[in-house]
Amino acid sequence: MFGRVSEWWSGSSKAAPAAADKCPYDPTDPKQNPLNPKGLKPCCACPETKRARDDCFLKYDPSEADGKCKQELQNHLACMRSLGFKV
Repeated sequence: MFGRVSEWWSGSSKAAPAAADKCPYDPTDPKQNPLNPKGLKPCCACPETKRARDDCFLKYDPSEADGKCKQELQNHLACMRSLGFKV
């Protein structure tokens, strides 16, 4: 019984390396995400569609912006998804 506890505590069990090899998905890592070879972060990805989306939301009153800027928002989401971001 204590043998398994000491293996777990010291990290010498055979199951530990498999868990350590797993990395959480990082869309900015080109090795994990071939859709984003430059390793762009979400804040820097799709500047053209981001600018159009932001300009539209600034141009209209908040009560109107949801309806009038829907296409710009969809274009930006499509661009982000094409780079592997989960939005």
